[in-house]
Amino acid sequence: MPKASDLKRGMVVEVNDAPYVVKQIEVRNPSSRGASTLYKIRFNHLKTKQKRDETLKGDDFLKDVDCERTVVQFSYKDDDSYTFMNLEDYEQYTINTRDIEDDIGFLSEGLEGIVGIILEGNLVAIEVPAAVALEIIETGPSIKGASATARTKPAILSTGLEVQVPEYIEQGDVIKINTSTSKFMTRA
Repeated sequence: MPKASDLKRGMVVEVNDAPYVVKQIEVRNPSSRGASTLYKIRFNHLKTKQKRDETLKGDDFLKDVDCERTVVQFSYKDDDSYTFMNLEDYEQYTINTRDIEDDIGFLSEGLEGIVGIILEGNLVAIEVPAAVALEIIETGPSIKGASATARTKPAILSTGLEVQVPEYIEQGDVIKINTSTSKFMTRA
């Protein structure tokens, strides 16, 4: 039974006897003494995809949902769905684009290390790795000696995701992106 303070994006828990996936977590530290930290959490129902917002204290307990977690690889996109393959038994799972819209910018063909959450034989959610390496397809020209400054410029990655990168990064470079913050980490 995880506490509210232990929740992470992509976890599946039970809220009012229904399975929900954690989509977003906002931590609020109250200014008064003795007040506990509050966690504003946005959940999505696994079957109906209905959104639900809850505010919980850090020591509130939630019940785990009995679902299968398996490592999958991104295979391909087809119209409004994405297909993933289980690397152990080569079974394929398809999920609707709107169910994984927050993670689409990190999915490149053949990406491994994705955890698929399977409920009643259907893929209902995915967890992308903590960091992914993507190629820059468009950015401004690099500036020599810019590594000493902290200025950034926009860059468009191979998946269409736009991030801020340091000025010394060039088009064609492969960089690592933190998937929870969508920020540049380092060159890959």
